[in-house]
Amino acid sequence: MLPELQPGLAYTNQVVSSGPVSIHVVRVDRSKPASQLRSVHAGNGAFGLANISDHLRGLPKVAGRPIAAINGDFYQREGTYAGDPRGLQLIDGVLVSAPMGVCLWIDRAGEPQMDDVQSRFQVTWPDGSKAAMGFNEESAPDRLILFTPSAGPSTRTRGGREWILAPEASGATSGLPIGARMKLRVTEIRDGGNSPIPTHGFVLSAGLALVRRLPTVNTQQVLEVDLSTSVPMYDAVSGIGGGPLLVRNHRAVRIEIPDDDAYQFKSMKERHPRSAVGWNREHYFFVTVDGRQKESVGMTLEELGKHLAAIGCSEAMNLDGGGSATLWADGRIRNHPSDGGERPIANALVIVQPENTAP
Repeated sequence: MLPELQPGLAYTNQVVSSGPVSIHVVRVDRSKPASQLRSVHAGNGAFGLANISDHLRGLPKVAGRPIAAINGDFYQREGTYAGDPRGLQLIDGVLVSAPMGVCLWIDRAGEPQMDDVQSRFQVTWPDGSKAAMGFNEESAPDRLILFTPSAGPSTRTRGGREWILAPEASGATSGLPIGARMKLRVTEIRDGGNSPIPTHGFVLSAGLALVRRLPTVNTQQVLEVDLSTSVPMYDAVSGIGGGPLLVRNHRAVRIEIPDDDAYQFKSMKERHPRSAVGWNREHYFFVTVDGRQKESVGMTLEELGKHLAAIGCSEAMNLDGGGSATLWADGRIRNHPSDGGERPIANALVIVQPENTAP
C-alpha cells in the first residue's frame, strides 16, 4: 500500500540499494470522476519555458485544483522558438503542437490512449495542388508552416512570404482541433516575415527558397488546411508527446536502440534521471527517477519499463528526463532534480480536481 497524501492521491519514495537508485511514485485513483489528466504549456501558448511550479500557478482556475504534476515532452531549449515541444500538445481540444511519434491523449470519455502518431498536415491551394506543412514550429527556407494564435503575437520568422488567413465559415473559432479540415480565406499577403497573427485567424508562412515553387495565391482566394494524422484522434481533448513506449498490455516493451552514436540513442541504454506516465484501469502513475547523483545513478529505459510494469502499469510512456525530470504532488516537488532545482521546461502533465472537491 502506498501512503496517501490525501484521499485518492498516494506517494512513495522507493530506494533500491543495488543501484543505488531513488524512485518517486505518485499514484492517483482514477475511480474518482473529478480527477482529470490534462496537458499544460508555459504561458498557455506554443512557445516559452517555465518551472513546473510556475506552470501550476498559471493554470486557469476553471481547470481545477492541481494535485499532481510531472514534466512533459522533449522540447527546443534555446533560440527564438524555445519551448516548442518535439511532439503533440493538445490543450482543451485546441492543437498547439503537431504529433511526431509516441503520444498520450485523453478522449472525450476521459479515457487515456497511446500510440505512435505522425502528422499528415497539408494545405490545398486554390489551384487544387497540395503541399505538406508544419505547425507552430521553427521556420526554414524550404518549409511551409501554419501558425495559430497559440504561437503568440507574431510568427517570429525572417524572410519568405506569409498569407494572413481568416476562417471562411461564419462563427468558426481560431482554435484548431486535431484532425480538422478548415477553409481559410486570404485577407493579406506579406513579404519579409514576422507577420502578426490575428487573434481569430492564422498565418501560413513559406520560406524564401520555397516561395518560387508555390502556386500564385491572391487575396480573397480560399485555401483548405487538413490536420489529419496517421492514427485518427478526432475525439482527443488533451494530449502530449513523449516516447518511447515503455509498457504495453501489462508487459515492459523491449527498447529497440538504433546503432547510432547520437546522444538521443546512446542515452537510452545509459542510466539517467527519468520521468514517465503510466496507468491501469484503477490508477494513473507519475514516476520520476533521480539520477546523476551519488545517492541515485538513474535508470536505463528498459529498467524503467520493467519497474513501471512491476508497480502495476498496464500502459506507460517515457517523458523527457535528465535535468527536466521533476515530480510535484500535493503542494511541493517530491524528487531531487539533477540540476539542483527546477529546470524551466516547455510542458507538463497535471492531474486536477474541481476547486470544490475536498482534499
